[in-house]
Amino acid sequence: MKKLLIILGIMLFVVSEANGQSWLNSLGNKAKEKAKEKVEQKVEEKTEEVMERGFEKVEKGVKSEKGEKREEGEGGEEGEEGEEGEEKAVTVKNAPQQKKSLESFTQYDFVPGDKILYFEDFSQDAIGDFPALWTSNGSGEVKSVSIAPGKWLHLNGEDAVYCYMRKIEFPTNFIVEFDLIPDKEYSLDGIIFTLYQDMSDNTEVADDDLYPGLAGIHIMLGSNEWETLGYKESNDWLRARASKNPVVIEESNHVIIWVQNRRIRIYHAGAKVLDAPTNIYPGVAFNRFRFSGWDRNSHPFISNLKITTAAPDMRSKLLTEGKIVSYGIYFDSGKDVVKPESYGSVKEIATVLQENPDVKIKVVGHTDSDGDDALNLDLSKRRALAVKRFLEKEFGIAADRVQTDGLGEQQPVAPNDKPENKAKNRRVEFIKL
Repeated sequence: MKKLLIILGIMLFVVSEANGQSWLNSLGNKAKEKAKEKVEQKVEEKTEEVMERGFEKVEKGVKSEKGEKREEGEGGEEGEEGEEGEEKAVTVKNAPQQKKSLESFTQYDFVPGDKILYFEDFSQDAIGDFPALWTSNGSGEVKSVSIAPGKWLHLNGEDAVYCYMRKIEFPTNFIVEFDLIPDKEYSLDGIIFTLYQDMSDNTEVADDDLYPGLAGIHIMLGSNEWETLGYKESNDWLRARASKNPVVIEESNHVIIWVQNRRIRIYHAGAKVLDAPTNIYPGVAFNRFRFSGWDRNSHPFISNLKITTAAPDMRSKLLTEGKIVSYGIYFDSGKDVVKPESYGSVKEIATVLQENPDVKIKVVGHTDSDGDDALNLDLSKRRALAVKRFLEKEFGIAADRVQTDGLGEQQPVAPNDKPENKAKNRRVEFIKL
């Protein structure tokens, strides 16, 4: 009897464990099915990103002129968008080893023009004041920050819009640049930069309409994606979205927006992040801009706003007029290292020199009048020399074809009396010899 009970106990244990294992397997299968469903839901969202990364890897594998395959992160080839969006191969020659991610910067294909339409760094406003040339339906004040130089407008109002009070006659081809520091509460949707056509003469009142003016385009600068909405009365949205290189929280982000007729391109953190060929309604004549946000907890900072014309005919200007004035050569304040955003402008100069082997040039640096005269003179000379070296190393331009000089603040093209004029004086000139 005792043996029988033991046998029955063993049989019950085996059956129970088998059922338990079956139950666990069932739960495991259900979890797998749910996980599979989640993965499938993400496939469509990630398809564009995966394809883009795949194309980048293919481009990085293209061999250089010497026949050597470049390692990922070194200078290579990138597609440069043509006027109609067609991809063209661009070779970075003799890229220095220390700039391991230089190939990504070939996507900076924009070239700022030789005319500054607007510049604002809030340098003329006192810390703690609201900037004199702006208006808002909320609060805001000029501040300094610990992670970047200069003055910044703190957009610290709730449900507020911030409008520049004067109209600007934008051409059909122009470039907007600004620096943005998102605070730690910055939302996924971020803030909105809006370009629009305003028919009102009362520019001193903040236009807080959801879609201001007759027509325009909203550009959402989110912490997870970019989104643009072209709008016009009684028409549907013209929408574009991209998730590449979103703005980084609590860092200074330099955002570049190139508007060319109906096309809009956005650049950030070493790459072209969005390119929408028909994102603006035909016939829109932009003349105003504003920042807005409806997140009560997020209060970002903005500074160094610049609007320029775009894509000057550098070949014609250099060969026929003998001089090019460039606002597209970028340096950090007080430094002489050419920044990656300069690639498009330097490439245009290099192309003219490559197509005209007998032409020689002089690169001349200029500064505004802020700071010590001697230091400005030295800085302008070092910056001109840095541009020459960039032409040599990246594009193979012979050193004996490029002379350099720096004039500091000695030859201003505008009075050094306000931020916009000072920006005009900070320039690099290319003079045909």
